[in-house]
Amino acid sequence: MSHQGEPYTTGASVADGRAAAATATAADAAHAGAGTAPAPAPGWSPAGVRSWNWARLPLGLIIPAALLAAWQLASTSGMFTVVQLPPPAMVLSAAGELVDRGELGTHIAISTQRVLIGFLVGAALGLVLGATVGLSKLADALLAPTIGALRAVPSLAWVPLLILWMKIGEDSKVTLIIIGAFFPVFTTVSLALRHVDRNLVEAARAFGLKGIRLLTTVQLPAVVPAVFSGLRLALAQAWLFLVAAELIASSMGLGFLLIDSQNNGRTDRLLLAIVMLAVIGKITDALLGLAEKWAVKRWA
Repeated sequence: MSHQGEPYTTGASVADGRAAAATATAADAAHAGAGTAPAPAPGWSPAGVRSWNWARLPLGLIIPAALLAAWQLASTSGMFTVVQLPPPAMVLSAAGELVDRGELGTHIAISTQRVLIGFLVGAALGLVLGATVGLSKLADALLAPTIGALRAVPSLAWVPLLILWMKIGEDSKVTLIIIGAFFPVFTTVSLALRHVDRNLVEAARAFGLKGIRLLTTVQLPAVVPAVFSGLRLALAQAWLFLVAAELIASSMGLGFLLIDSQNNGRTDRLLLAIVMLAVIGKITDALLGLAEKWAVKRWA
């Protein structure tokens, strides 16, 4: 019962009134905010992002500096002998000897050339076959089981077969690196393309895109981050396979320097080879990371 002269209301009518008021408020806010840029998130500013990017470098050097200090301490405290763990200064001296003889630069150049050639060819093959398997159910049924089985074969198992087929030379070494670089790209691309938004693909087909144009215009740009994840894994795998590749009767390269130093008891050169592989591997990964940022900004 309601008082005379007062409108009769129910819980439903009150709820409707509140909903209408909320809708009107939201509409007014949208109208008032039209044409203005959204406010940045609290605590965010371009200067803050730039300062964080500058802070990443010194933060990233903390662990290497700590490892270097621990290395120096372990090598001079009597925990290890000089043969087991030479101090950093001794490794630096070994690097100077190789530089004076003109060998260190040659080792680095030859290994880098082998890795880049193997990586580029392996990544290209992985991209092509990964796209084929990711987009075609028939290709998936035909190729995926065999490629998955080959992926489980250890790198050293390919060495005697490649020597038998290609003899001792650059072809066998580069082919082994191609094998190492192929599988990460193939796996990431094929899996990523299977999960592309179907509505996006259907909309592109409605505009007449199909085949290669659909792949290059819609599908590949949609999986750019996944593609570069595969490429970075492939690059790391290429450096890992390099050592196995340079087991094939090699006379130059960082892998050869590693193995030759082990055979001759030169632990200082062995550690030098390990450090050079880590540093050059990180440099190449950083360059690929810059390419990834550009590609994501351009296509993703």
